[in-house]
Amino acid sequence: MPTNERLVALMTEAGFLDGRGEIGRKKFARAVNESAAARAAGKRFNHTYVSRWLSGVSPRDYATRDAIREALAARLGRRISPDELGFRSALSVSPDLGLAYPYRPDDGVGSVAELLDADLAGVAAIGNAPANVAAWHDASMAWLVGSQEQLGSGSGPKKVGASDVERLRVMRSTFDRLDSTFGGAHARNALVQYLRGELPRLLRASGSTDVRVALFSAAGESTQLAAWMSYDAGHHGLAQRYFIQALGFADAADDRLLAASILDAMSHQASFLGRYREAANMARAARLGTDSIGVPILTSHFYVMEARALARTGDAESCDRAMGAAVESFDRHNPGEGPGWIGYFDAAELAAELGHCNRDLGRPDRAIEHATRALDSASGDYVRSDFFVAMVLADAHLDRGDVDEGCRVATGAFAVGEGLESARCQQYVDEFRQRLVRYRGSSEVRDFAAQSRSSRLWT
Repeated sequence: MPTNERLVALMTEAGFLDGRGEIGRKKFARAVNESAAARAAGKRFNHTYVSRWLSGVSPRDYATRDAIREALAARLGRRISPDELGFRSALSVSPDLGLAYPYRPDDGVGSVAELLDADLAGVAAIGNAPANVAAWHDASMAWLVGSQEQLGSGSGPKKVGASDVERLRVMRSTFDRLDSTFGGAHARNALVQYLRGELPRLLRASGSTDVRVALFSAAGESTQLAAWMSYDAGHHGLAQRYFIQALGFADAADDRLLAASILDAMSHQASFLGRYREAANMARAARLGTDSIGVPILTSHFYVMEARALARTGDAESCDRAMGAAVESFDRHNPGEGPGWIGYFDAAELAAELGHCNRDLGRPDRAIEHATRALDSASGDYVRSDFFVAMVLADAHLDRGDVDEGCRVATGAFAVGEGLESARCQQYVDEFRQRLVRYRGSSEVRDFAAQSRSSRLWT
């Protein structure tokens, strides 16, 4: 019994499998041999090869896969993407996979499908890759100049409907809550599994223009979440690739606000990785790309991401201007205004961001003021964010010389963050540890270290 169900479906749709057994396989082998890819590679296939492919044996060379795609495309009259064949990912994939901005929506679908495959297969060249600085610039410029082709009507045999879009958005919301409560590493693989089974199939389906536009927007949100979770888990090159493809989906849907938000998230990652100039530029690009729309709550977040980057460079004057603009924009927004996915950015989140900036500028008193306000007004729905701002507060107390209070706040933060599976949490702990070095001879620090030995975050 064949086990590669995707290849079976494609060969049946193309008329190669019609219940006549070996005859169908021989016919397909001849079609593959006639493809340009097979001729260029000097390859010849027979019905035995076809039987192996149908039984789940995956050709490891791209020439064979390309020949199979060409044979099917010639019969079906449409492009066949590599992931549609149902083969397992090759042991090696291009190290540039997913870094290029998708100028055609179909290219983005294929890239994301291959990324998801490589992610699930644990391909080290992708999962352990560092971020590529040039790719941030290229993606920002491609989106700003509007270089992507228009979204088509889809060519797959399945028809997509509004219920498919709603299901994708509900699942994204579910995984988003898991991410913010337990950390990106907790349910990341489950999200990737879900998206691999659903996303390419839905995005290739035919449907009305309105439904497909909504679908690509929802796909952008879901792929952005995969990027966030990968970033939080410490897979930075993989996260960058998901962010770039999510930006392409948002662009295909002409969703300017979502696309700008994805650039904003890319800025956040760049700051985390110490690429502060690139981070500031991407935050500015997000703002520039939405100037004509002017949603104050989003503009506020774009300014505060720029401020976060500038604070790390020590440019206090520019950072103060960005923080002031963030507060002014936030004060102009009406509660509930803007897309649903920005709803988390409330007064507590703004105060937390301002706390980060003032800590990094060496202003512990202001950092304590903002971080305390953030914690006092936090909803409790975003455990990871609460941990981050508590660690900022602990840092600021140490910077002011309040060792006992800094250790007390950090102890409380550890209790909050113990259940989080997040590489970012570890960086906050590492920064606090570095600040403790100057006080290592104090009894407060010795007591804190002894008390923290049972903490997974500390050890």
